[in-house]
Amino acid sequence: MFNLSEKGRGIRAMFDDIAPRYDLLNRLLSMGIDRRWRRFAVGKLRVPPAGMVLDMATGTGDVALEIASRTPDSVTIIGEDFTQGMLVKGREKIAVSPYRDRIKLVNAPCEAIPHPDGLFDGVTIAFGIRNVVDRQAGLAEMCRVLKPGGRAVILEFSTPKNPLFRTLYMTYFHKILPFIGGLLSKRTAYKYLPDSVAEFPDQQTFKTMMEQAGFTDVKHHDLTFGISTVYVGVCPEPV
Repeated sequence: MFNLSEKGRGIRAMFDDIAPRYDLLNRLLSMGIDRRWRRFAVGKLRVPPAGMVLDMATGTGDVALEIASRTPDSVTIIGEDFTQGMLVKGREKIAVSPYRDRIKLVNAPCEAIPHPDGLFDGVTIAFGIRNVVDRQAGLAEMCRVLKPGGRAVILEFSTPKNPLFRTLYMTYFHKILPFIGGLLSKRTAYKYLPDSVAEFPDQQTFKTMMEQAGFTDVKHHDLTFGISTVYVGVCPEPV
């Protein structure tokens, strides 16, 4: 049984609080661009027929549903999250989808994935690795459960490099987003978001972390002027 740190328990409680309006705010605050980012990320998977995919920090199941919509009916998706409130909303969405028999949800943290080594053909995590307290352990777990040759695809917010766009982005992220989020949900959660993005490693540093966790052929793709980044790493073949 994995024991969350005090910080981890605080993050979990925060996501429990915002779960009821999480999807609405995602669409509103990103102006729908988050859907395009998820589609791009899922497109980087390489899942064979009858394969298995693990979606960590699945939240309300957006990425799991996207994977199901773009893979054969024989592919199974496991969505995993440490927040019960998110999983409740995810179960509601999945139950009314055409993919309800292909997606299973599990309550577990990224640092202690409850599956055997080499089980999955692909692992995804969208806007979740930033919230993993021990990121290095989480990355190592993701690598552990991948089959040799399997891909990990990580979608996360990043900071734009263009000075003008970065200024506009930071103004929106630190001023407007917490205000709107506070009107419709919990303001502290939408203040946490820009603070956690500012604390997240830059692309090169994070790719090094992935390599230290065991991934090879690590690449990144900046999206929408660098607002978000998709990282792709491969589980190495045995020597």
